[in-house]
Amino acid sequence: MESLRPTPAFDVPKRIGVVSAFPPGRNSLNEFGFHFVNHLAANPDVESVVLFADDTEAGHPKPLPANQSKIESVVCWKFNDPTNAARIARAVRAAKVDAVILNLQFATFGDSKIPGGLGLLLPSLLRRAGTPTAVVLHNLADNVDMQDAGFADNPAIAKLMSLAGRALTKVILDADYVALTIPRYVEYLRDSYGASNVVLAPHGSFEEIAEPTFGIPTGSTRKILAFGKWGTYKTVDVLVDAFRQLIARGYDDLELVIAGTDSPNSPGYLAGVAAGCADLTNVTFTGYVEEEDVEQLFSESAVTAFPYTSTTGSSGVLHQAGSYGRSAVLPAIGDFVEVIEEEGFIGMYFEPGDATSLADSLTKLLDDDSLNAEHGQRNYLAATGIPMAEVIDWHLIHLADLTNNS
Repeated sequence: MESLRPTPAFDVPKRIGVVSAFPPGRNSLNEFGFHFVNHLAANPDVESVVLFADDTEAGHPKPLPANQSKIESVVCWKFNDPTNAARIARAVRAAKVDAVILNLQFATFGDSKIPGGLGLLLPSLLRRAGTPTAVVLHNLADNVDMQDAGFADNPAIAKLMSLAGRALTKVILDADYVALTIPRYVEYLRDSYGASNVVLAPHGSFEEIAEPTFGIPTGSTRKILAFGKWGTYKTVDVLVDAFRQLIARGYDDLELVIAGTDSPNSPGYLAGVAAGCADLTNVTFTGYVEEEDVEQLFSESAVTAFPYTSTTGSSGVLHQAGSYGRSAVLPAIGDFVEVIEEEGFIGMYFEPGDATSLADSLTKLLDDDSLNAEHGQRNYLAATGIPMAEVIDWHLIHLADLTNNS
């Protein structure tokens, strides 16, 4: 495959800051941040990376050991703290970085309206302070159902939140450039906001993984995997209901694996689900999955399920499932279908909220190993087509243009 990397016209910046959630913290986009920072540090043109990470009860950031000498961790912000933008801006100034990249979605800095919104002023603050600033933006407020995603209690508040989202989008666009992984998002920001600094950047595959074995793994049980942060628009109740239907249909060799944690908006959600299916002996709740355990989790699964009622953009979990060659059962939500198919993924679709439709779609992939393998292979190709290392090269070239022309 042809590399994304052009011949640089200038030296790339040597000391780069990255603002991101990061493991062992469990805030949104921590996994993308982990791989992005480690691949950035592994690039031979970069001398040092300063990670401006979130302060969590799980402990301080843990980069890969091979990159620790090049990564400086500055823990300087906390989820739902209204002072995050000012705190991070001070830390960036003190670190004297050549440029900074922000790994963002609209709830990065908080699920409460005021601290979440104030945090998104950061790209504008940094650029106006003279720091070359780039944003990797994973969703658009315009495409989020504010009620379903847990950000609004009624339609009136949802409308106000959408208006606030548009205002914050304009603030984010004050960065030197904003990179999105979905072509339609780039087109939308250009058409709806008149933005001239939005660019298309591939998501990138997290790891350069050897080609997996496709199809249903051998074993005494076939595992259906759901992985995520649960409780708002990502709920597993319909999946549990579909699983019950499959058991009633005679599928007695199945196990349902629900991996991940509660969404910050829905504390206690999974405990309630677990109580509601205590009669089922073949449902497993893994809790938080450590990075080193992710490969085994996916590799042992026969199919991955995405029981969403709405979406906020591209799915990082789908990229992970694809990188391990897994098939997927996906909700037939118009924008989500278009987004994933633009990225090259394939899924067996079901009607959102309909347990019977979900059960029917699962059976199609559970009963047909060749179809399952075909879907897994296509998702693997979509997820691994462009390595994260080449995405890093792409960003370095764009940052070089900023720092050499500033």
